[in-house]
Amino acid sequence: MKKLSFPAAHTVLLIIAALVAAMTWLIPAGQYDRLALDKEKNVFVQTGIDEQISYPVTHESLDKLGIKIPLEKFTGGDIWKPVGIPNTYHQLEPSPQGIKALVQSPLRGIMEGIDVILFVIIIGGFIGVVNHSGAFDAGMNWLAAKLKGRESILIILITGLIAIGGTTFGLAEETIAFYPILVPIFLVAGYDAMVALAAIYIGSSIGSMVSTVNPFSVIIASDAAGINWTTGIYGRLILLVLGVILCLWYIIRYANKVQKDPSRSLIYDQKAAIEKLFLHTASKDAIVFNWRIRLILLLFITSFVVMILGVSQLDWWFLEMTTVFFIAAIIIGVVAKLGEKKFISVFIQGSNDLLGVALIIGFARGVTVLMDEGLISDTLLFYASGLTEGMNKGVFVNAMMFIYAGLSFFIPSSSGMAVLTMPIMAPLADGVGVGREMVVNAYQCGMGIFSFINPTGLILASLAMVEVGFDRWMRFVMPLVGWLTVLTMLVLTIQAYI
Repeated sequence: MKKLSFPAAHTVLLIIAALVAAMTWLIPAGQYDRLALDKEKNVFVQTGIDEQISYPVTHESLDKLGIKIPLEKFTGGDIWKPVGIPNTYHQLEPSPQGIKALVQSPLRGIMEGIDVILFVIIIGGFIGVVNHSGAFDAGMNWLAAKLKGRESILIILITGLIAIGGTTFGLAEETIAFYPILVPIFLVAGYDAMVALAAIYIGSSIGSMVSTVNPFSVIIASDAAGINWTTGIYGRLILLVLGVILCLWYIIRYANKVQKDPSRSLIYDQKAAIEKLFLHTASKDAIVFNWRIRLILLLFITSFVVMILGVSQLDWWFLEMTTVFFIAAIIIGVVAKLGEKKFISVFIQGSNDLLGVALIIGFARGVTVLMDEGLISDTLLFYASGLTEGMNKGVFVNAMMFIYAGLSFFIPSSSGMAVLTMPIMAPLADGVGVGREMVVNAYQCGMGIFSFINPTGLILASLAMVEVGFDRWMRFVMPLVGWLTVLTMLVLTIQAYI
């Protein structure tokens, strides 16, 4: 008999989509009314089942609807998505998703996620051009020589910097671009691809999980909860430092074990295949580290610096980021003297290498499409909000964390989760006797912890970048998830009582 293997990421997502479609037949359909600001007409618009009601843009209108968000958060553009209105949940006619909807869901997901998908495809072409120039191999040789005997510095540096990006401006989807660059460096340092994956993905996840000034999570969630985003920041800083230290210890411990004995790697049977995929040049020593190679590496690094500055300072999103790498690929092609036809061939081949990753992103979006069309997300939120009545402080904040972890499977977007749930969940803190910042912290921690393994999030796309199976990742990361959960529960409980 052939040995059974864990299914590919695409298959996992199709199975999840089928399960979600089945849930739409079992879970009642329902929805909260939404409130949005119509800037052209300068009115608030409440959208219900089959009607829209307009209100003047005043504090009184928000008080009447039970929304504690300051008026200036709407008028100033801090709240740009429709928010859920408390106490407006109503059941709707069932909207079960059948075979047709299930089959079309990955295609609709690709259509809805085309901005991220295009970013990944262009990144693939960009990486392909740089790879062909030989600059990667020359740079890796130089870096390997510099880090000889101090390879753990690489883990600390990469994990730490990405965690800073996650906690400050929500560095997440952008990390897809880092895998083709950093995996070869980790391999040359004597580690396996799991170490590179962990440094990048765990760095991003722990940073996003304990966001300090991230506008896409803590700031928008605090605004939606009706509090200042600085409230509770010291508790988040403490948890961020402790969490990063724990993650670094965990990654370095595994990395040292693999470096001393490669056979102890969780993906040892894939070692040859992964090295063949990422270490392209057989005779690296023949590459001359000349001015052309240096210029290509400088352009390569500059592209990422421009992307990070654009996202963090200029409100760039995927179109602008994609444009940066598209232009950079052309410039590097010229510097490398590839020629028109060779450039196009190399660029297309590089894009083709990441096509599978792009499809995974579309398939994951397809699961969200099914939930939206099935009208079950708000129903789950309604029942979840009723679970916390009568709880003491410590139990309340930890229950909130686990509720948000569960909801994040259905609503993986941090900003979408914030504007939908905070107006409904944050007032529950008032009845328990804790500050609303505790709900904001629980929201971040719950979504963050589950993001380490959430198949509707970014993990499957990240795994596809390094060709590591979801089952191998679960074996690697679950002990860390357990320790992070205990640490987070402890910190949240202490915060609730002080």
